[in-house]
Amino acid sequence: MLKLYNTLSRKKEPFRPLDAGNVRVYVCGPTVYDFAHIGNARPVIVFDVLYRLLRHLYGPKHVTYVRNITDVDDKINARAAEEHPNLPLNEAIRLVTEKTEKQFHHDMAALGALEPSSEPRATEHIAAMKAMIETLVKRGSAYVAEDHVLFQVAAMADYGKLSGRSLDEMIAGARVEVAPFKKDPMDFVLWKPSKPGEPSWPSPCGIAAPGRPGWHIECSAMAEAHLGQTFDIHGGGIDLVFPHHENEIAQSRCAFGTPIMAQVWMHNGFLQVEGEKMAKSLGNFVTVHELIDTSNFGGSDWPGEAIRFAMLKTHYRQPLDWTVVGLDEAHKTLWEWYGDLEGKAPSDGGVSGPVLDALLDDLNTPKAIAELHKLHSAGHWGALRNALEFLGFSCDRARIGRTASAAGKAQLRFNAEAVDERIEARNAARKAKNFAEADRIRGELEAMGVTLKDAKDPKTGELVTTWEVAR
Repeated sequence: MLKLYNTLSRKKEPFRPLDAGNVRVYVCGPTVYDFAHIGNARPVIVFDVLYRLLRHLYGPKHVTYVRNITDVDDKINARAAEEHPNLPLNEAIRLVTEKTEKQFHHDMAALGALEPSSEPRATEHIAAMKAMIETLVKRGSAYVAEDHVLFQVAAMADYGKLSGRSLDEMIAGARVEVAPFKKDPMDFVLWKPSKPGEPSWPSPCGIAAPGRPGWHIECSAMAEAHLGQTFDIHGGGIDLVFPHHENEIAQSRCAFGTPIMAQVWMHNGFLQVEGEKMAKSLGNFVTVHELIDTSNFGGSDWPGEAIRFAMLKTHYRQPLDWTVVGLDEAHKTLWEWYGDLEGKAPSDGGVSGPVLDALLDDLNTPKAIAELHKLHSAGHWGALRNALEFLGFSCDRARIGRTASAAGKAQLRFNAEAVDERIEARNAARKAKNFAEADRIRGELEAMGVTLKDAKDPKTGELVTTWEVAR
């Protein structure tokens, strides 16, 4: 039996679908304003494995997987104005979101992810959002104030159950906006008036000013439209537990009068890059497109399947430290296995029992990969091929793009400015006699394939550090 960890109950539970003939899954998808980074890729890969497993257990025709697209967002507005300053805003937004959505689909396909059953866009469900908002007002769970519609948190008796936070923690975590028209600081926006230069629609609840939906109501409306008022599994990154998923539950349950929104809430852990939080300011912001596009790496790209394998080596609920070394090891493993599988047919036995058992235990992909190593060591080629293909791998050496002699030698496209920043931080640590930190930074750069050379400037006597990327 499939067992899944439920964030709502904080324990691993047997999965029993509401309707085995229609297993329904909703996962929060991308906001389409830029290339997807590797943190965005993690839930796509995690829930793709779940989707494949559910299709295996219940049949492809009996599983519905919905992953939404958010195309109403301040970042989209800013990008549209930047890229198309001379076009009407709505047209500029359409061009940005269509281009970025196409990029997202291309990159996720390279990672071996199946297309979801449905991929609704927020802008296509404005009417459903407005209808839900009006229902919440009629039920006394929301109210109108100064052209806003706000959800009244006091109307939800067990608000905060998903995140398990106290009121003070929730206020701090939500970065509550102080507004004199709120009845309670925790009340959150369902609808708000649009500012000049923002997209807008006729407002619900008799509000004269045009407006736009809040973020949380989007997913509640799209989930109901495609999966019904209650469904089986709701997924996303751990960062969405509060306030986004907490607010989704409140809206949906109060609008429909249901005891649950989803039976199981699944969340993947955070992702770091080389031991640090990924951020553009740190120079370690890596997009999937950069990794897989040959033009960014001097013609030597990282195959999407190596990215997928590197992701699955860590359990989905655990923090993932994304490293160049880990990506290189993933590629070397696949390169070896695919070479051994050349000319080998699948076995008739389906997916190996131990591999399937690992996946049935809350998607334990590290254990499943350990079982793959056993199959490879034992020369069980047909079973290895079956299991790899089940997990979304092609088993085709030509698709992972290098000869054996070149395996593992590709480099990430290094951001020279980011490397220089790390070197400056190392030099500052050396001046402060914090040699442990200086050594740590040097090791971090070496793990990325950057070799440092220290020398004194003959004129000034100051330490000068140069660097090069190992080839």
